[in-house]
Amino acid sequence: MTKKTILFVDDEPNILAGLQRMMRPLRQDMDFYFVESGEEALASLAAHQVDVIVSDMRMPGMDGAELLAIVQEKFPQTIRIMLTGQADEEAILRTVGVVHQYIAKPSDPETLKGVLIRACALQSLMRHDHLQSLATRIGSLPSLPAVYAQLQRKLREPECSLADIAAILEQDLAMSAKVLQLVNSAFFGLYKNIDCIARAVNLLGLDTVRALVLSVGVFTEMRPVTAASFSVHALWHHSMGVAAFAKKIAQEETGSKELPDNVFIAGFMHDIGKLLLFACLPEQYAETIAWAGEHHLPMYQAEQHILNATHGDAGGYLLGLWGLPGSVVEAAVFHHRLELYPNPSFCPAVIVHAADTIYHMLHPDQHFGSPVLNMPYLEQAGVGDRFAHWLKLCRQMKI
Repeated sequence: MTKKTILFVDDEPNILAGLQRMMRPLRQDMDFYFVESGEEALASLAAHQVDVIVSDMRMPGMDGAELLAIVQEKFPQTIRIMLTGQADEEAILRTVGVVHQYIAKPSDPETLKGVLIRACALQSLMRHDHLQSLATRIGSLPSLPAVYAQLQRKLREPECSLADIAAILEQDLAMSAKVLQLVNSAFFGLYKNIDCIARAVNLLGLDTVRALVLSVGVFTEMRPVTAASFSVHALWHHSMGVAAFAKKIAQEETGSKELPDNVFIAGFMHDIGKLLLFACLPEQYAETIAWAGEHHLPMYQAEQHILNATHGDAGGYLLGLWGLPGSVVEAAVFHHRLELYPNPSFCPAVIVHAADTIYHMLHPDQHFGSPVLNMPYLEQAGVGDRFAHWLKLCRQMKI
């Protein structure tokens, strides 16, 4: 297997020396480069392939936010990770949509190693020849929906407020109506009527609202030609259901607020590759749907047979290029093949896999085979005995 290349960028030589010592146990599987400035980093990227870049935020001259924005534009397949202090809220806002993952400084060695191992596993799939071939067949990949892109730009401004976000949404009446419709649906279980965007933003939080806006934009701008074999409405309902189930599971298992919000977004986006494939390759995807029905196989197996790539591949590739968080990209790529995801743990990819399986169990498809629960992996992650409880909780949600 080809060794992965990791590039660390930090203007403090002592920090780089510490990172070098920390990474020595991984040198058998990874090559490491260490540079002290953004300019040196760009020169290194131009000289050889870099799979993952890990940059400090606060550096003189070109800071980490500026560097990773350039990397996103010129080297979009490089996974982008930011090392930043907990107080760097301004930095995080400036890098929304640019950074795949944030790591708090100081970081313990095991956390950093785990992040790098998972990033390399994702990168192996993102750089696979069959995925490059699929992207070529698709042609130009869709750009980020306009309102979402506007939100991302606003969030990078230091003085951004919830009122600013609400004001952007209110400029688009269709978007506002759809967001309010969704907020008041059974998926969120708020048990109160939300009648204005500002209140929705306050109640749900920026991450969830941003996920809603992105999904609304994607489903609107990428709506494929109507076909009897493919239902955008059914895909929408499935995506919402998996998102709600994933959030419920995360809330049940942890007191963290961040994880439920992350898995909600990941669940929402996990099947976006299906929409991409049908919108861009309608004839081939219709053939894939027919083949899945004839052989009673899950769609991802039929996709692999007909297209030599799955909706997880396509969706992860697109979301990665768009700069969505690593946990969202990983859930899209790995939710049907956890066996390829290293370091088993209770993480978004595992939660979305379980939520997706539960949705299919509660909404059996008469035409296709249902995805198979990877119980051995759940057991390795220490949550195998929790699945029956999750199924009961999700059934009670009546989604």
